[in-house]
Amino acid sequence: MKTILNKERKNPTDQEAGSRGLGPTFVLALGTFAVGTDAFVVAGFLPSMAQSLDVSTSAAGQSVTLFAAAYAVLSPVLATLTARIPRRTLLVSALVVLALANLLSAFAQDYPTLLISRVLAAAGAAAYTPNAGAVSAALVRPELRARALAVVIGGLTIATALGVPLGNAASQWTSWRVALGAVAALSLICAIGVLLVMPHLPGGPRVPLATRLAVLRRPGVIAVLPLTVLGMAACYTAYAYSVPTLKAVGVPQSGVVLMLFLYGVGAVVGNFVAGQATDRVGSVRVLTVGYVVMAATFGILTWLAGASTHLPVLVGVLALAWGASSWCQTPPQQHRLISAAPQEAALVVSLNSSGIYLGVGLGTVIGGLALPTGVWLVYLIGGILALASLVWLRAGALLMKRP
Repeated sequence: MKTILNKERKNPTDQEAGSRGLGPTFVLALGTFAVGTDAFVVAGFLPSMAQSLDVSTSAAGQSVTLFAAAYAVLSPVLATLTARIPRRTLLVSALVVLALANLLSAFAQDYPTLLISRVLAAAGAAAYTPNAGAVSAALVRPELRARALAVVIGGLTIATALGVPLGNAASQWTSWRVALGAVAALSLICAIGVLLVMPHLPGGPRVPLATRLAVLRRPGVIAVLPLTVLGMAACYTAYAYSVPTLKAVGVPQSGVVLMLFLYGVGAVVGNFVAGQATDRVGSVRVLTVGYVVMAATFGILTWLAGASTHLPVLVGVLALAWGASSWCQTPPQQHRLISAAPQEAALVVSLNSSGIYLGVGLGTVIGGLALPTGVWLVYLIGGILALASLVWLRAGALLMKRP
């Protein structure tokens, strides 16, 4: 740690760091790719993990919920506790914690050990992702802020494209333990990259958590954060159980990897297009289109599952739309929060990350409860939540316009 701190002092000044523009954000995106792979790869091998640890698939799925809940709770707490730490030191340390946690997961011989390791992984992720987003916004001009955020969140969306398919492939070709070991190695590689390339940015003043959370009283923040939870719950109600939900619409086991890859491609495209579009036409318009597409997608999937109709080409198109509408939310949501509380950028981004993972956990729980009734109900609930997100967005936008 002492060596790292000495390197911090030898780096360029803040002004010089800021002049690097979008360059360092791509390195930060490698870190969010590692975090996202860790979060999403588990969904691809839940059945094999459950069998190995002698638990049900639903119980294995709750490790995803625990990760999400731990992330949501730890994110604002860690933002306070680590406020004074130089940003590069914090980001590198967080990735090292993530690597160690994944090694523990890979070697877990029982369910309790797995759950403990997932909490530790959530701590590393909670320390890294929001700070990476806040740093990316600080390194660029205001007019490039949404694009910088899209680049960093792009690491998560690319992980969506590759993480779950790789997890599913690992369960068939190797093992889930090998997959988590690979995530650990990836995290260490990303830590080295951030250490070598990240410019110096000092920490901020230590502000009590209660004082920091006072930002929640701001109307702009109140309008945005619940929408993040609602929108992510909508898309994860079905995605957390993507293998059985895709099977119900006629996708064979051999085609699941392809459909998840198409979802990920849509996620990557949706994220980057949303970043560009937010800078040009505004966040509310981007989110409106996203929620309409998401609701329509789930509506069609509900019909396909209920009618037992098998149209694989259509499902592929819907997988693209599902991914795009899910991950187009993050850049405009973060942009709205930073605009509402620019002096608390790191905190509001961490709160938004908490909202994302709360939504993931909520969606996982809802999907698990609905799945025994039928996959059609899982898709239907996702569509209803997407429509509820649209209503919340429009109502919040109207309230924000009032004097």
